[in-house]
Amino acid sequence: MANGFCGIDHIGIAVRDLAAAKAAYLALGFPVSEGEGLPERGLEVVFVDTGAGRLELLAPMRPDSEISRFLAQRGEGLHHVCVRVADLDAKLAELTAHGARLIDATPRPGAHGARVAFVHPKSAAGVLLELAEQPPNGA
Repeated sequence: MANGFCGIDHIGIAVRDLAAAKAAYLALGFPVSEGEGLPERGLEVVFVDTGAGRLELLAPMRPDSEISRFLAQRGEGLHHVCVRVADLDAKLAELTAHGARLIDATPRPGAHGARVAFVHPKSAAGVLLELAEQPPNGA
């Protein structure tokens, strides 16, 4: 574990039609999870298991969600890279102390019970960076 970072957790991909995207990955032979709704964020997600990491397919549940805005501006494709961290609160404090621009100063709920926070692309070479801390039970 380098400086509290525990490796890439997943790569997020914005899609308009979650069922169609899920079917496409299933047709390619990938195992795909059942959908999980995150109504407070206006998203539905499924995870694609690649063997050494995961892809997260994100679709909007309503027209004002963060993914709806992304799709309207940029279309389908790479949305973010998620890095797992051991202690999200400590990592956010450390990044703030180093002058990083954060989208989330405090964690918010993510998929599978994880706590997540986003780092602004201007602080990560143009990439939206998600930091995720899994719950103690490892869900």
